[in-house]
Amino acid sequence: MEQGFVDTLISPEGKLEVLSKAEVIKLLDTGKGGLYKMFRQCALAVLNCGSTIDDGKELLDRYQSFDINILQRERGIKLEIRGAPAIAFVDGKMIKGIHEHLFAVLRDIVFVSNEVTDNPKFDMSTTEGITDAVFHILRNANVLRPQTNPNLVVCWGGHSINRAEYNYSKEVGYQMGLRALDICTGCGPGAMKGPMKGATIGHAKQRFMNGRYLGITEPGIIAAESPNPIVNDLVIMPDIEKRLEAFVRTGHGIVVFPGGAGTAEEILYILGILLHPDNAEIPFPLVFTGPDSSREYFNQINDFIGQTLGEAAQRRYKIVIDDPETVAREMLEGIKQVREFRKSRSDAYYFNWALRIDEEFQRPFAPTHENMRNLKLHKNQPVHVLAANLRRAFSGVVAGNVKADGIRAIEEHGHFEIHGDVSIMDPMDKLLASFVAQSRMKLPGKAYTPCYRVIK
Repeated sequence: MEQGFVDTLISPEGKLEVLSKAEVIKLLDTGKGGLYKMFRQCALAVLNCGSTIDDGKELLDRYQSFDINILQRERGIKLEIRGAPAIAFVDGKMIKGIHEHLFAVLRDIVFVSNEVTDNPKFDMSTTEGITDAVFHILRNANVLRPQTNPNLVVCWGGHSINRAEYNYSKEVGYQMGLRALDICTGCGPGAMKGPMKGATIGHAKQRFMNGRYLGITEPGIIAAESPNPIVNDLVIMPDIEKRLEAFVRTGHGIVVFPGGAGTAEEILYILGILLHPDNAEIPFPLVFTGPDSSREYFNQINDFIGQTLGEAAQRRYKIVIDDPETVAREMLEGIKQVREFRKSRSDAYYFNWALRIDEEFQRPFAPTHENMRNLKLHKNQPVHVLAANLRRAFSGVVAGNVKADGIRAIEEHGHFEIHGDVSIMDPMDKLLASFVAQSRMKLPGKAYTPCYRVIK
């Protein structure tokens, strides 16, 4: 089934039904300033949902004949698609959730290009300007819901997890769904799909008909983590840093399931923000959880955090092993505190304006060989800045593992070299080696060749 190809013509349903001639020209422009390459890659990733491919380069190579065109008609636009993965269709008709996602891709790419990237209103050299841009992208996608009490739980975790961990993430999602909590994830497979799948059952049992399954992704990772069709709100952020900021600005609490380098990156991101002195008093429930078989995994994560960021970082989260109900209750109770805190300050429930996010966490990091080699991984700096640099190191490993550009860079120039103090390199090397040993870098059944070398 996965190898089949389908040609089709589809119309939008409520998302970006009309485009200007200039927008169409830019979307179909294959030149350097055009958007076609990004549009094609994101569209192909959306259509590849449910596949076993987690390699952006492999996906693009397999579907070289895939093409997408925009047709201007009297009543609006249509998408002409050729060579689409058959997995996106049932009896020749595109799955409705995937259909919606295609037009969400179109909406976000057009909006970011026209209203953010080329708009002098957003000063992307300041933290306030970047946060404002994140807000406007989310508002344009209609995912900011005023007049709603806080109830959105962000779930992080790996796309490559085993069956026991996947089933556990589903059970946690179910328990949160029973408590009318909504779910936000990176929208891909594994620990991003499980909580959503579980929550749909919990919501259905409680006759909670407006359950939200928010997926936030970015063009670099989407090919490796195709959005699952349970997602009923999909947002494509411009880069990984704005994607991470979108998670922590919209979510009211975070649950972390087992994962690999990408999950470590997310953990370091949120801990670095929470360790900033300006955020010391801001409530933000953060729980690490997994089945009993994942106990050692979280011991390793906890040890790594203790050895690199210290006890202050360890105090910002709780570890709950093999107890989905306790996780759901912790989130419910933590989000009540978030609500009281924001209510007392007249802060918005739908966007966490109060959280201070340092420029170190906002500036896009290009994981080139030179940038990876020059990362400042030493303890002679504020702990939240060290967290930002560690986050970049893991971001580079993710790029080398699954992102098309990163994979090509590794093929061309060899391993990324990661340098730093021995007190940091030793625990980092140990943690990455454990991810490799536990098959957390690639989907099960795929051989993993490391893209990095830790230099001590």
